[in-house]
Amino acid sequence: MRSLEAELADARSLSVTDLADAIESIGFECTRCGDCCTGHGEDEHTATVFPDEIRILVDDSESPADGEVAKSTLADRNGGTSNASGADLGTASSADREWRDVARPMPYGLAEGEDGLEGETLEWALRTDGCGDCTFYEEADAGVGACAVHDDRPLICRTYPFSVALDGDSSEQSADASESDLAEEGQSMGEPADEEGVVRTHECEGLGREIPRADAEDLARALKGRAIREREEAIALRDAYEPANPNPGEIVVHDSEGAKRADGTPLER
Repeated sequence: MRSLEAELADARSLSVTDLADAIESIGFECTRCGDCCTGHGEDEHTATVFPDEIRILVDDSESPADGEVAKSTLADRNGGTSNASGADLGTASSADREWRDVARPMPYGLAEGEDGLEGETLEWALRTDGCGDCTFYEEADAGVGACAVHDDRPLICRTYPFSVALDGDSSEQSADASESDLAEEGQSMGEPADEEGVVRTHECEGLGREIPRADAEDLARALKGRAIREREEAIALRDAYEPANPNPGEIVVHDSEGAKRADGTPLER
């Protein structure tokens, strides 16, 4: 398997023009069906969210000024775009949002204990509601969905239904995560459906629809930014990892910043 550093170099060398060409040839238009934001049967919606993306969603509920700064920062990291795909569906005016309101421990690697899930896991997933849907998903009309935090949505959301496949890709995590899986991150918003070069597509009814070139380029920039970011996060996670040996009933999340409790606070032993 190729190293994460080699994958990161490949991600940084991706051509936005080539990615845009592939996206344009495949075609995409968001139909607002909500399938990528909702759970399916017993499977909850599971989308990776990075620590700073969580803070953006938390901070945006506290101060409009801070939220604007956070949006600008995220747009820069995403290749200069904060609206890579889909329509602008509005932003929630939720106050006093906390870490737990935004994210939950990635379920992969956790075990069912007497009082619920426990153990160690890697990274974070967006919070879900009682139906297994993303907590920020709203159904405006029958069959038409809306994202309450559309402008601040994480990279995995703004680039769906596309991802980048690199040789020796190690960015996806299996359900039986272990210490040897530290370079991997969970993302299960759909199974791969097709490929166009390094551009991978996932199940979505909006695929195959005509996409304006400008939108394809926006998506391509965000897609390259995501490919880089995933590998930067995986390297930082690997380098920061130390076994936590959590107590019964306790969850420890290892992310790029170190070990945290389920509420996002740093773990101190």
